[in-house]
Amino acid sequence: MTNRETPNDRGRRALALCGAGAFALLVAGCGGNQNAVAPASPQEHSITTLFWVMLGGATVGFALVVALLWLGYARRARPGLPREVGERGATRLVVGLGIALPVALLVALFIWSDVFVITSTAAPNKSSTSLAVNVVGHDWWWEVRYPGTAAVTANEIHIPVRTRVYLSGTTADVIHSFWIPELNRKIDLIPGQTGHIVLDADRVGVFRGQCSEFCGLQHAHMAVAVVVQSKPAFRRWLAANAAPARPGNASAFLAAGCGDCHQIRGTAARGDVGPDLTHLQLRRTLAALTLANTPANLDRWIRHPQAAKPGSRMPDVRLGDARWAAIDAYLRSLH
Repeated sequence: MTNRETPNDRGRRALALCGAGAFALLVAGCGGNQNAVAPASPQEHSITTLFWVMLGGATVGFALVVALLWLGYARRARPGLPREVGERGATRLVVGLGIALPVALLVALFIWSDVFVITSTAAPNKSSTSLAVNVVGHDWWWEVRYPGTAAVTANEIHIPVRTRVYLSGTTADVIHSFWIPELNRKIDLIPGQTGHIVLDADRVGVFRGQCSEFCGLQHAHMAVAVVVQSKPAFRRWLAANAAPARPGNASAFLAAGCGDCHQIRGTAARGDVGPDLTHLQLRRTLAALTLANTPANLDRWIRHPQAAKPGSRMPDVRLGDARWAAIDAYLRSLH
């Protein structure tokens, strides 16, 4: 005896598959530490509201289409419409529901998104902001500078809470795209051009961002963190990062040629290929958020960077254990 699938069975199976797919997409967008629908700024709140309205409208429209299709399927063996409306009534239904209503909704959404939402998320005049930050995208890390100060860091942008920050972004090589989902929209970083955006976080926290333009082998490991602090804490952090490195024995670091690629302010290291390491130990992560900044990971990173981040610009250098230990000890002293 064979089991034959009826049309109702096929319909139920299709509905179950659609539900499972929708649930999988929903779960895929939850958790983690990037959430585009958990706004932490006025700008992102506007974007999130637009998203939910568009999703709600699309859901209602989709439900209406499915209901009409189901109605047509259920009445496929009966002549005429569910109600006798005549040819003129049928034409009105098609023009009203199929043309006029969608056009009106799309025009309204277009005006709202282009006139109101995009305007509210655009970078304001620089004079209306309290702090400026310059970000440069590199393969595959982020350089961060604070104009007017000597502070330079990498892969972490510290800003004070409830403060309008004017962020200028550019690139040192290929096209990158800077995006902090909980704070604002994306800006593309194009060679020879500078993009601008405002960061205005309304709560303290750490917000993860990502390069969202494919830029090469380690694109997926080109992350950035925006650390939102209280205003006193931010002032202390900025003052600490503006200072030169504490005195220490940098001889092993310089002798190995590390200073050709990295800068440590207050020493002879003046390289600009890799991140500034002046206050390395004040950072939470290594290699653009790829590794937590722990002693074990630091040792692993400097000895075998290609194992941790294949294709990165930092080469594997062959040194004896004693020299590596001296370099490691010096880097750990960079607070």
